[in-house]
Order: sequence, then C-alpha cells, then structure tokens
Amino acid sequence: MTKLPVRMARWSAGHPWRAIAGWFLFVALCLGAGIGVGTNAATADDFRVGEAGRGEALATEGGLQQKPMERVLITAKPGARQLDPGAADAAAREVVDRMRALPEVLSVAAPVRSADGTAVRVDVTMKGAELEGKEHVDPLLAQTAKVRAGHPGLLIAETGGPSISKDVQGQRGEDLSRTELIALPITLITLLIVFRSAAMATVPLLLALSSIAASVGLSMLVSHVFPDAGVGTNVILLIGLAVGVDYALFYLKREREERARSAGRLDSRALVELAAATSGHAVVVSGLAVAASSATLFLADDVIFSSIATGAIVVSLVAVLGSLTVLPALLVKLGARAERRAARRAERASRRGEVAAAKPARTTGAGRITSAMLRVTSRRPGATLAVAVLAMLAMTAPLADIKLTDIGRETYSRDLPAMETWHRQNQAFPELKSMHQVVVRAEAGRADEVAGALRELEQRAQADPSLSRVTELRTSPDRRITMLELRVPHFVSAAIAQDSLDRVRDEYVPATVGRLSGVDVAVTGDVARYADYPEHQKGKLPLIVVTLLLVTFVITVFAFRSVVLGLVGVLLNLLSAGAALGLLVPTFQGTWAEGLLDFDSTGSIGSRVPLFLFVILFGLSMDYQVFVISRIREAALRGVSTRQAVLDGIGSSAGVVTSAAFVMVTVFAGFIGLHLIEMKQFGFSLAVAVLLDAFVIRIMILPATMLLLGEKTWWPSIGTRRTREQAPAADARTTEKVG
Repeated sequence: MTKLPVRMARWSAGHPWRAIAGWFLFVALCLGAGIGVGTNAATADDFRVGEAGRGEALATEGGLQQKPMERVLITAKPGARQLDPGAADAAAREVVDRMRALPEVLSVAAPVRSADGTAVRVDVTMKGAELEGKEHVDPLLAQTAKVRAGHPGLLIAETGGPSISKDVQGQRGEDLSRTELIALPITLITLLIVFRSAAMATVPLLLALSSIAASVGLSMLVSHVFPDAGVGTNVILLIGLAVGVDYALFYLKREREERARSAGRLDSRALVELAAATSGHAVVVSGLAVAASSATLFLADDVIFSSIATGAIVVSLVAVLGSLTVLPALLVKLGARAERRAARRAERASRRGEVAAAKPARTTGAGRITSAMLRVTSRRPGATLAVAVLAMLAMTAPLADIKLTDIGRETYSRDLPAMETWHRQNQAFPELKSMHQVVVRAEAGRADEVAGALRELEQRAQADPSLSRVTELRTSPDRRITMLELRVPHFVSAAIAQDSLDRVRDEYVPATVGRLSGVDVAVTGDVARYADYPEHQKGKLPLIVVTLLLVTFVITVFAFRSVVLGLVGVLLNLLSAGAALGLLVPTFQGTWAEGLLDFDSTGSIGSRVPLFLFVILFGLSMDYQVFVISRIREAALRGVSTRQAVLDGIGSSAGVVTSAAFVMVTVFAGFIGLHLIEMKQFGFSLAVAVLLDAFVIRIMILPATMLLLGEKTWWPSIGTRRTREQAPAADARTTEKVG
C-alpha cells in the first residue's frame, strides 16, 4: 500500500493537468451514467422483516396488500359552532365525483361521518404499489384544492400515506439544504484558519464535493444490485463531506511539513511524493477501514442499512481515489505557483540589493490547550487514564436503560399540512390510528372454515377494550388467502397498542385459527411492523458488532503489525461509541432537552441509531487512529523510544485531528436541526462521539495507554524492535517537553 500511493502521486505530480482533467471527467461520467440509468428504488417487498413481513407477503400473494390511500377530511372551519351536514355532504359528493375521474385512482369509498358528527371523510384508494403513491398524489391534491375553493365555508384537506411521504420528503430536502448551507461556510472558515490560504482551504472542499458528486452517480448504478431505500444520498452527503475533508487535511498537512523541513531544497513534485509515502498510506488504510466497517451493515439483512452501507462504501473509496490522484496534482500546481511567487520576491529583493526574508512556515501542530493536556498526560499517564476511562464509563452508564423502538408516523412535524390534517382525522376517527391484520393461507376449499375461525377471533376482539369494533374480513379471488383487519384506536407507539398485539398473537390467534391444521398464519399491520422491526435489529446487532470489532482489529494489526494496538483500537472505539449512546439516552428518552433541541420525546431511541452509530463511528474513528498512530510509528521506526514517539506523534498530529474533528462535528451537528427525530438522534450521537474521540480518546486515553505500555505497544512487530536496537543511543533519549 505504501508503494501504490507513491506511484499514483508521482504520475499525477508529473502530469498535473491530465490528472485534474481526468478526475473531473471521471466525476462527470459517474454522475452522467447514474442519471442516465436512474435509481432502482426499494419496493415494499424489500422492507419486510419478522412476522409482520411474512404476513405482508401472504397478503400480497392474495392481492390483499395495502394500497396507497388518501383521505379527504371535511370539517367545520375554526370558530364555527358545528358542521353543516348538508354542505358537508355536497362537498363529499363532489370529492367522490372528481376523484373517480382520475386515472391514478383505483376506487373511491362512500363518504363516512364521524361518530360525533363533527367530520366527514372520503377514502380514496390509488393504483400501484404503496411506496409509489407519493409520486402520483399531486393530481389528487389538486382536485381537493378545487373542492376546497368551491366550498369556502368548510375546512377541506387531504392526508394519507402518499401525501405525508411527499411532505416529509420535501421537508427533509429543505432541512438538508439548510444544513449544507451552514456546514460549508463553517468548514471553509475552519480550513482558512488552519492554512491561512484561500487556495489551500478550497482544495479539501473541492475534493469532498467532487467525491460526493461522483458517488451519487455511482450509487445510482449500484442501486440496481442493492436497491436504494431513499437514504443513500443523505449518507453520501453526511460521510462524503467528513472523509473528503479529512483525507485532504491529512495530505495537505504532511506536504506543508515536508515543505517547511526542506527549506526550499525540494520542489513540489518531490514534496508530494513524500506526502504520498506517509499520509497517502494513512488515507488508503483509513478509506479501506471506513468501507470495511460499513460493509458489516449488509449483515443486518435490511434494505435501509444496505443503502447506508452502499453510500458509505462508495463515497469513502471515491474520496480515497481523489486523494491519490487529483489531490497531488492540485498540490503541485499550487506549490509551483508559490515557488514562482517566492522567486519573484527574491528577484525584486536582489535588484534592491537585499536578501529576501523567507516566509515563516506555518504548522498545524498542537495548540496551547492540547499541549497543556499532553503535558498532564505525559507526567501522570496512569492517573490520566483512570480519570478519563471512568468519565467515559460514567457517560456510558445510561445505556443500560436504553429503549429501542421504531419511529412512528405520529412523531413527524405538525408543520406539514398532511400531518396537521392527519392528526385532526385521527381525533375525529380514532379507529384509523393503527390496525392489526391477521392473514391466513390455506387450500381454497377451506376458505369457509378459515373465515369461520377468523369470525370467532373477531368476536373475541370485540370484547377487548384496546381494540375498535371496526373490523373487515376479506378473501382473495382464488380463496386461498383470507385476512381479518382489526382497527386499533391508539398510535402504534402506545403501550396499549403493543399490548393488544401481544394478545392477538399469543391468545386470540392460538385459540381460533391457530387450532386449524395445515394453515399458515401471520399477524401484520401497523402495530406489528412497529414492534417487529426493532426486534429484528436487536437480533442482528450482536453479529454486526462482533464482526465490526473483528474487522477493526484485523485492519489495525495489518496496518501497524501490532496485536496490542489492534486490541487498544477496539477498546477505544467501544468507549467512544458507548459514551455517545449513553449520553443519547437521557437526552432523547427524557424530556429536559425538548425545548433546547426542538423535539417531542418519544421516550425511546430509534432502533436504527445504535447500529448506525457503531458502524459509522468505527469507520470514521479509524481516520484519526490511523493518522495518529502512523505518526507515532514513524518516529518509533526512526529509533526514538516509544515514549518520545508518542509525544512527538500526538503533538504533531493534534492540530489536524482537532481541525478535522471540528469539521465533522459541524456537519453532524447540523442534523440536530432537522425535523425528523431519528435524524436528530443520528446527528447528536455522531457529533458527541467525534468530540469525545478527538479530544478525550486521542489526546488523553490513547497516549496514556501507549506511555504505560511502552515497548509492549508494538508487540509482536519485529521491524520496530530491530529498528530500535539499531538506533544510536542518543536517539533513544526521552524528554518531558511537549508542544
């Protein structure tokens, strides 16, 4: 790996314009090919998990699957004493007539009046698959608007899965655009502070943004193998900006160091090759670590995590490719420009009979705060390690009380028109909040027997106070599939709804259709999907975490030839992930931060958050791990003691690590401002984890651990030990001085 970055950098440095043109041609081809082929979106079949998924498959087999449905709600306007029945009926008839004329509509049900007489609704079933409804809902919304305009005395609005999905998708797009508008300027300002050069500051952003563009195109192509669940682009933006800036920072930092060290004796091409031989190697290892860590998400057997894995793998590898090709070329061109400026300054000084003063080299080493922390760590490594680890474990402690659930629709923002109508609809028609579906497959000749057993189940459910008396029994045209729908007047997240699911599955089904031999029974529906998805994730979590730990260990051992460092890396990543999740629990399961972070607590954590955090954080942490330990190992291979190598390596890399961490935290923290609570939890946990990783793990715990281990750190690396034995005694002397 050390040779590959050097060869690629040497070619790019020797042919900078070709490398730059080739990179942007690559980006254009990837994006063009992706747009040309299009995205293969995941279907309802791809989302099925657990018993709920099995029930959906049975229902689909009989043509009884859920269809995209919209509901038009007619109520009195705010301030009116009551709903005018005649006006409401006239508006409802117009809705029925208009909707039936639309080609997107499969059927329109007769108007239904609420029990208290305050509302009338019209149910409109659309053609096509449930997930495709949002793409074709605009004509329905347009007809509702026309009815509303014709009846100004009534409040007429539309809601349903398609219109809610459309509104949520639009809100998420606006949120992400706003986040990018904030993150990009802050990232640029950070880079300007680090490099004091507008040209140098734009290079990392250029690499990140071009890598994101190429990755979006490639992910569209890959979606034809791993269907896109709609989150791939978000992940590419999230990870791409972070790793793209990180990799460029590592490379630029090393090139500047080598330029300062050479004092003008080496040209830009030679400096780029030196940077490629060191930081280029770290970038390759880091990129492979992010990709390998992300690949473990495929073990979740879940289309959402497959989309996350695909996006993270593609963008990390593309960012590595850009770092090894276009980045050296850009550095050579910028370096040549700097050299020409220096030559002109020297020439002007010579004409004046003066000697041009060399510009002081600016470095990004440890600042005063970091140096102070390192001094404490170097003098009291044992105490530092004990205090820091205990603090991290204290942050991890709340993790014992974590409650994982899926995120119900009721958590979506009420600012969305469709959601505001949805809540009013559920108030007038509480039986629409959620449902259970008992699906039975049997031979066609037993359809009446199955229907009788389901009728018996229905009678039992009628006496259950947690269930509505609204039921529906349907049989497929071939009479092989029969489904009983039980309405639940409670949101899926409510404990009473979850309890009712347990009774249906554990009591009502076994006592009725469960007694029939040779039939296949499954309970699905809104509540079942909400309950089964977290259980599916909990079952996959141990396998993925164990695989992730193994992958991290193997990559670290392979990169640094040290089993000890492999074990240390695994433990440190566990500490930062555990602490971030631990802080997430009181923040989002509790209510104290609701006003501060603008959310309504669900009393739980999204079931996808822990898995996402573990995998993405392990990959991103390897960026810092590889970069920092690479600097330490370089010093050790020069023959200095492990103690001095640790202090030199941490001190020289601290500035770029903290700068990279600040960029990452800015990107991730931007997600806290999104409306979707799960995205808030993603952003909060990642931002906290990166902060802890950069400022506690890398500046306190890692150096303290390595100082205490001493030469054992490199076990069983033969190369490091031989270098140490051959080094002059003078090079092995240590010092307490840091910074």
